[in-house]
Amino acid sequence: MSIAAERDHDVLRVLGERVAAGSTPGQRADGLRVALAIEGGGNRGVISGGMAAALDEAGLLPAFDAVYGSSSGTLTAAWLLSAHVQTGLQAWTEPEKYARMSRPWNPLTRRPLFDLQWLIEEFYDRTLGLDADHILANPISLHPLATDAATGESVDLGPLVRDRASLHLAMRASAALPILAGKPVRLGGRNFLDAGLAESIPLDTPIAAGATHVLVLTSRRRGETTSDSPAVRWVTDRWLRRAAPGARAAFADRNARGLVIAERLAHYNTAAGATPSVMAVHPAPDSPDVGRSESDAAVMRAGARAGGDAMRRALAGMLEQR
Repeated sequence: MSIAAERDHDVLRVLGERVAAGSTPGQRADGLRVALAIEGGGNRGVISGGMAAALDEAGLLPAFDAVYGSSSGTLTAAWLLSAHVQTGLQAWTEPEKYARMSRPWNPLTRRPLFDLQWLIEEFYDRTLGLDADHILANPISLHPLATDAATGESVDLGPLVRDRASLHLAMRASAALPILAGKPVRLGGRNFLDAGLAESIPLDTPIAAGATHVLVLTSRRRGETTSDSPAVRWVTDRWLRRAAPGARAAFADRNARGLVIAERLAHYNTAAGATPSVMAVHPAPDSPDVGRSESDAAVMRAGARAGGDAMRRALAGMLEQR
């Protein structure tokens, strides 16, 4: 997508008009529904986290009606709606502070290899002070996505988030990687796994909910897609067969589905007048490689900067006109 096309994109036009008009959530006059969609990808999600922080710095958050997150993108979404996204981003770039989450000996103490309960309830809530009350009261609605373990379908957990406990469970469910995060997370009488099995980039769900405009913050460079190795596919399928057989098909199809989503995002980015209007922001081609389980603080900081830079480039034309 060219710089000129970015500056003329209808999503940016609507955001700019809402900010200029002082429009606020719940009191709109334009009849539109504008959603922010945040991709995760484990610690690679620090890139889309950097984008979210830059968006917040630009003062554009009030222009959105809803925020959708997949996997670790849900963690960013929660921090964004807590009004302290910089706290969450800063913590993300200091992996030594949350190393306890993924200690190799966790299973010896009957904790999963990726202990999301500790990360969210201890580190985020008790140590960093994630403001659940502010998130719950925010007029911009939070929509954590997860995969239904019984059906393999992508599910919006937003309607199930009613208090601090259910918020924490929804955050865990959205990022509950098969095997690594332990058993599926139970919420609202159903079991859920990582959103990435069914909808790694929140797109179909916000559109189905009536979004007329969607800004997508991606953690992957343009054209990059999911590509699980044969070994990962075999091991994960064996685990799903026992723990969540209904999600096996979703996992088996996710590589192919990722290719389709990448093509759709490329089309939306260049299709003038498309309905709905969707704009995807990608890190630059020379952005750093950040692994799903990245533990190098320097790489994490570089990823956050790359995300912030990509967001600022996308917003440059709008900000110049303000």
